[in-house]
Amino acid sequence: MANVKEKVFAEIENIEKVLVELEKVKDKSHKELVILVGIGAYLQNIYNGMENILRQLLLSNNISISETPSWHKELLDLSVEQHIITLETADRIGRYLFFRHFFTHSYGFLIEESKLKPLMDSISNVYSEFKKEIINYLKSIEKV
Repeated sequence: MANVKEKVFAEIENIEKVLVELEKVKDKSHKELVILVGIGAYLQNIYNGMENILRQLLLSNNISISETPSWHKELLDLSVEQHIITLETADRIGRYLFFRHFFTHSYGFLIEESKLKPLMDSISNVYSEFKKEIINYLKSIEKV
C-alpha cells in the first residue's frame, strides 16, 4: 500500500506542477500557435497523470488493463466500477481522453483556441474533484 500511495502522490505532485505552468499562460490574450500547442501538451500531461494514478490503484487491486485500442476508456470504466472515482468524474475526465487522442494523432497546427479554451478553463476544477476522490479512496482502503 505504501508504495502505491507514494506513486500516487508523486503523480499528484507532477500534475500540480503542470497546473502551475498552465496558469501562467492560459489567460494571455493573444496565444500564438506555439503557446496553444504548449497548452495542449500541458492538458495531455495532466490527463496522463490522472490515468497513471488510476492505473496504479487498479494494479494495487490486482486488476490489470490489457493494452487494447480501447484501454484508456476501459481504465475509466473500471475505476468507476471499483469506486475509485465517480461516474461524473470519469465523464469529465473523458473529455480530456478525447482531446489526448486528438493531440496525439494530429498536427499541432490543427489546434483551435476556441476548442481548447473550455478544456483549459475547466481542468483545475476537474483535477480538484479527481484528487478529492482519489484521496478519499486512499483513506477508505487504509481502513480495511
